[in-house]
Amino acid sequence: MRLHRMYCVIPLLAFSILIVACSKREIAEADATAAAESSADAGVAIMAEAASDNAAAAAPQKSVEAPAMQGPGVDPSQMASEVASQVDPQRRFIRTAQAQFQVVDVYRTALAIEDEVAAQGGFVVDNEIASQVQRVLSRPLGQGKRLELAEYTLHGELTVRVPSERTQAFLRAVAAQMEFLDRRSFSARDAQFDLLRQQLARQRAQDEQRELGDAVQAGGKLGDKTDAIQSRGTARASRDEALIAQKEFEDRVAFSTITLSLRQDAQVRRAERVDVDAVFRDNGPGFFSRVGEALQAGWRGCLELVIALMTVWPLWLLVLGAAILWRRWRKKPANP
Repeated sequence: MRLHRMYCVIPLLAFSILIVACSKREIAEADATAAAESSADAGVAIMAEAASDNAAAAAPQKSVEAPAMQGPGVDPSQMASEVASQVDPQRRFIRTAQAQFQVVDVYRTALAIEDEVAAQGGFVVDNEIASQVQRVLSRPLGQGKRLELAEYTLHGELTVRVPSERTQAFLRAVAAQMEFLDRRSFSARDAQFDLLRQQLARQRAQDEQRELGDAVQAGGKLGDKTDAIQSRGTARASRDEALIAQKEFEDRVAFSTITLSLRQDAQVRRAERVDVDAVFRDNGPGFFSRVGEALQAGWRGCLELVIALMTVWPLWLLVLGAAILWRRWRKKPANP
């Protein structure tokens, strides 16, 4: 009977397990379908959001850009100016320029600038380079040596002359040697009236010389001739000065004057020096010798003190007399 019941229960259990497994599979498939649908919906939403972002980016709007940091080096455009290149057929300009900047190596930059000046058809007027010590630190190394560290900076001053029409090209070429531009200035002074003044002065000198020559040839007294000759010499000197001034003026117009100031970052010089104090200390006298010298010096000091006291012997006599009088006055009996 029990065996029959077991045979009836086992098929029922197997059927129940099969039904549960089928239901779990249907639930998993439903969950997967729902997840796929939700993923699709999310993808559509993301695509729509991206499309809206692209449309917003395509629309014109104001953008705020952060200021760019300037790195080492100078752009040639920073050394450009219309002042250095303007041309007017009715005017004559005297051009000058100044620039202060930092370089990597003052000596190499000075040589490169001189080469560029020669390439532009100019010449160098002044070239001065000097070092300036900021501070010096030292410490003993032993064995009579001392380590010295000196902080110093290099400065250079160059004055060059280049053809006026090549001023702009020269300054642009020099920009390649700069690390940082501190200051630059340009000047183009209209010199047409100065030129006219020079021409008129020269013409006056020539006219005065010609008139004096005519006066000398006309004859007259010896004294008048002598004065006329001296005046003629003065007129010739004025003519020569006017001619020289005109040549100088034309030179200043033809060649611009450029002053360049160079500086370099601080550097440190390391050197080993002789420690003089240590050398004297190591080669000085020994302990007993110093003790003997101290005793001798003390004895000599005592003798000098005695001599100094003997030189004021009148004072000691006055002190002794005052002491005697004081004792007598103390011993005098008081009146009843």
